[in-house]
Amino acid sequence: MSHAADLPLWAAIPVALLLLAGAGLTLTGSIGLVRLKTFYERLHAPTLGTSYGAAFILLGSMVFFSVLQSRLTVHELLIGILLIITMPVTLMLLGGAALHRDRLEGNDPAVPPEDKAAEPQADHET
Repeated sequence: MSHAADLPLWAAIPVALLLLAGAGLTLTGSIGLVRLKTFYERLHAPTLGTSYGAAFILLGSMVFFSVLQSRLTVHELLIGILLIITMPVTLMLLGGAALHRDRLEGNDPAVPPEDKAAEPQADHET
């Protein structure tokens, strides 16, 4: 059923290490998503964890199928390029939208709390 048994030991070890490293990095990013407190902190961990985790998993897949098929397989490069392009851009847009929303609500995270108390409040009387 599975051709993994046909994989020689010299290729199985790097594939296993790449898959474990990728899974560990992805798990780290997921744990960071759950444990970090603010939305802006939560954007950082999954971006790095899943990007690097997916890269290691894709490298392991490339080695696995290249050895089994006795030719270079690079289908995973397209997946990696799309992940590298879309994930950071998506999270930058999410961060920008959240920052815009917070500024409209008067909760600018770039302004320290002590500076917010010193700012004069504008009167909106018409």
